[in-house]
Amino acid sequence: MATAKRIVLAKKFEGAPNDSNFRLETYTLPALKDGEVQLEALFLTVDPYMRVFPIEVGNPMIGEQVAKVVKSKDPKVPVGSIVQANAGWTSGSVVKGCDVTIVADYPDPKWPKSLALGTLGMPGKTAYLAFLDICKPKEGETVVVSGAAGAVGAVVGQIAKIKGCKTIGFAGSEQKLKYLKDLGYDVVLNYKNVTDWDKALKEAAPKGIDCYFDNVGGIISSKVMDNMNEKGRICCCGSISVYNAKDPVLVPPVQMNVILKRLTIVGFVIFDHMQRSDEALKALIPWVQQGKIKYKEHVTEGFENTPKAFMELFTGSNFGKAVVKV
Repeated sequence: MATAKRIVLAKKFEGAPNDSNFRLETYTLPALKDGEVQLEALFLTVDPYMRVFPIEVGNPMIGEQVAKVVKSKDPKVPVGSIVQANAGWTSGSVVKGCDVTIVADYPDPKWPKSLALGTLGMPGKTAYLAFLDICKPKEGETVVVSGAAGAVGAVVGQIAKIKGCKTIGFAGSEQKLKYLKDLGYDVVLNYKNVTDWDKALKEAAPKGIDCYFDNVGGIISSKVMDNMNEKGRICCCGSISVYNAKDPVLVPPVQMNVILKRLTIVGFVIFDHMQRSDEALKALIPWVQQGKIKYKEHVTEGFENTPKAFMELFTGSNFGKAVVKV
């Protein structure tokens, strides 16, 4: 019988993730049944949402991977296929063939298959569908993106530029600010250095803010809402600033801004919209091919280093879409 490795949740998270939260195990793969395939992981994704997703202690960490089919009892998914699968933090697995998606051939063979976990995967699809559906950007409007150098935020900012908007991005290091300028952001702000948010936002957006794509939450988001225009649109896609908080995070109330400015605030979870994957890819692939959307990956080598890659998401030391090369 074949064996593989998996990383399980050893202890519930309390505050920032640390090594004690994870355990590396070796396990035996079950024999294939009709309609199943055996996978060998090539790349794993690590994403902030995994921190707050309910996982039982002892179960493998969740997440998508790009994998190679090494055995198959599903004629629709032959051996050698490169697929996407929600197989979690595993180096090998057995899944139903109907539960995997074959990664399409890219126009450029130099594009890494890990893009199926980033710009051409869940983060890119999130950016495309959430930003266009909820923020409904119009040419000439001002768009603010928090977590702008992250896997979703970087794509949102570039789509906003494609749509003719002025873009303002927040990030936490000078290196990331330079990256945002390279992506075409008009104004970039290091949120760690801002002492007066009202002043900074009025200087960055003298005509006010029309759209806010929020990946961070917290006090910054309240300040952005203070400076939004009437009928502004807000997409709440993440709230990484509070994921590790042990106590409730107190921020100024936003209700009066919502009422007086008639703001629209909508939460977005990509798993509600996976049936529109092809629609998103139909736009994203040509934009990448044309150079209108650039991408950057932060690749960690080695399956056993997956927890390290995950923990780096919360310290800001990763730069670009975080993936693990198994």
